[in-house]
Amino acid sequence: MSNDRYQSPLSERYASREMQYIFSPDMKFRTWRKLWIALAETEKELGLSQNGRPVITDEQIAELKAHAEDINYEVAKAREKEVRHDVMSHVYAYGQQCPKAAGIIHLGATSCYVGDNTDIIVMTEALKLVKKKLVNVISRLADFAEKYKSQPTLAFTHFQPAQPTTVGKRATLWLQEFTLDLEDLEYVLGSMKLLGSKGTTGTQASFLELFDGDQETIDKIDPMIAAKMGFQECYPVSGQTYSRKVDTRVANVLAGIAASAHKMSNDIRLLQHLKEVEEPFEKNQIGSSAMAYKRNPMRSERIASLSRYVMIDALNPAITSATQWFERTLDDSANKRLSIPEAFLAVDGILDLCLNVVDGLVVYPKVIEKRLMSELPFMATENIMMDAVKLGGNRQELHERIRELSMEAGRNVKEEGKDNNLLELIAADPAFNMTLEDLQKCMEPSRYVGRSREQVEAFLAKVVRPILDANKELLGMKAEINV
Repeated sequence: MSNDRYQSPLSERYASREMQYIFSPDMKFRTWRKLWIALAETEKELGLSQNGRPVITDEQIAELKAHAEDINYEVAKAREKEVRHDVMSHVYAYGQQCPKAAGIIHLGATSCYVGDNTDIIVMTEALKLVKKKLVNVISRLADFAEKYKSQPTLAFTHFQPAQPTTVGKRATLWLQEFTLDLEDLEYVLGSMKLLGSKGTTGTQASFLELFDGDQETIDKIDPMIAAKMGFQECYPVSGQTYSRKVDTRVANVLAGIAASAHKMSNDIRLLQHLKEVEEPFEKNQIGSSAMAYKRNPMRSERIASLSRYVMIDALNPAITSATQWFERTLDDSANKRLSIPEAFLAVDGILDLCLNVVDGLVVYPKVIEKRLMSELPFMATENIMMDAVKLGGNRQELHERIRELSMEAGRNVKEEGKDNNLLELIAADPAFNMTLEDLQKCMEPSRYVGRSREQVEAFLAKVVRPILDANKELLGMKAEINV
């Protein structure tokens, strides 16, 4: 590692080695060579010949395969300084290793044959890794929701106390957003196609020349290349490049995952402030350089921080797609080199953090119960009123009295810092004809959580478990975070 130049935090601190490899030079240029081999094999198999003799031989293809992995980077770099063209530099470097095949490398193709097809292949592999991590986050959250499906907790609207829910039910809100992201990811992943080999403006004119105008043979080129590279098909039409709309769709999926992670991490940060839930905190971790007692939710804060980056980064492919001229311009290239890899690297880090946080999420039931019980008398007033009516009270009169007493109890809490004494005030009012003991029987939190438990069970059974069963081969991963 060199310490005298910029180093990307995405590779140094956040993204996994697995995701970094997918966007590495080795992955890129080895894929270029595999594409050149697939093109040469296809042309040979389709009978490309000159004066009755095959243009491409088995010996040439064997030579290409022998050097598919060992990239001679220094030769390519030196050549690029001379010609200022990355693809032709690597054609030259490959040819230096394969002198017998040098003349048929990249035959009939344009630069985007290797560049764009590789981009699709790389994004596809990266989406598969994102899917694996997302499925594992869903699995861990499902376990958490199941464990705490019956734990009553104070729910909030506008971050103001509202009707109670359960800790597990709240987790299903996070979980549902991630399942929606998985649906989007699977759709986009299932729709990925190669560019194929379409030529300079997408017309396949060079292949029309190579194969002497044989349309039937030319129609076979793209399907054969796709099959050799592990794809179902190629995009049916293109300019020189595949539509940059594809990058937009991919980036939008990543931004959706980031938004879901951001929402969950914000909730966890607020809950940690309330001391109800806490993200993992390691034995020797330091929360603050000045305040030794602090336990900051730094993992959740990092999730939020990286997520904002991904959501904003998704604008790059959208704007790039919108500003492409006709069959192609090159103002996409520098932007794509940054926006697409960095979105994936950041989401990779986000999902590792999510996995780590959910895996070690600590719940404090006593704190949760204390806060809930401090607010529950207000929420129980309707039940109290109905019980009082059964004992002979007038509903309209009781409603007014309970409103007045609630205001008084609220003033005691807010202005004098006292505990909520609403139950005592009601017990002292003869209009209700209820003792404090009678009222306290109304304070069982499970009476006020509605169908939270049942909703968790139904959601896990009908939505989440089928997802996990369909992806069981992806389960079981454990995330490591660097810092």
